[in-house]
Amino acid sequence: MKQLRIGTLAGIFAVSAVLCWSGSRLWDQLGTLPAVPLLAPVVLTLIAAVLLATAVSLRSRLRAQRERRPVSKPVEPMMAARAVVFGQASALVAALIGGVYGGVGLFVVTSHLADVPARRDQALYAALSVVAAVALMAVAVWLERICRLPEDEESGPEGAAA
Repeated sequence: MKQLRIGTLAGIFAVSAVLCWSGSRLWDQLGTLPAVPLLAPVVLTLIAAVLLATAVSLRSRLRAQRERRPVSKPVEPMMAARAVVFGQASALVAALIGGVYGGVGLFVVTSHLADVPARRDQALYAALSVVAAVALMAVAVWLERICRLPEDEESGPEGAAA
């Protein structure tokens, strides 16, 4: 399984932000603008909390297993692989969603629509969504680093084990 690159996440975030900012400009010319839902930052935060709980649990179980504690519960490889895949998928979606809401929020703030109370709320929800998306990406990358195999750390740049 390939490791998720931070540059890939940043690229997805930037491209989706630019596309949504320009799309918001076009959409505003039609007289309406899509709303940022209140639940967007809540859902992203909940997914980040689930990933954080999984990462903390796996980290403590792997540490106990490395230290050969007698009461340690072993980590099943498939469970760790599923957690990593869930984390990678969540990080990619968070980069896309964070860019979308970042682009919309940036348009709302720069076009003086933030003077309208309803649009001020939309800008706030968009900013909270971006913060939650960045937190979700950070937790997903941390989870992936926790579940790395020891031979992955020792292998060369080609990925070939010695």
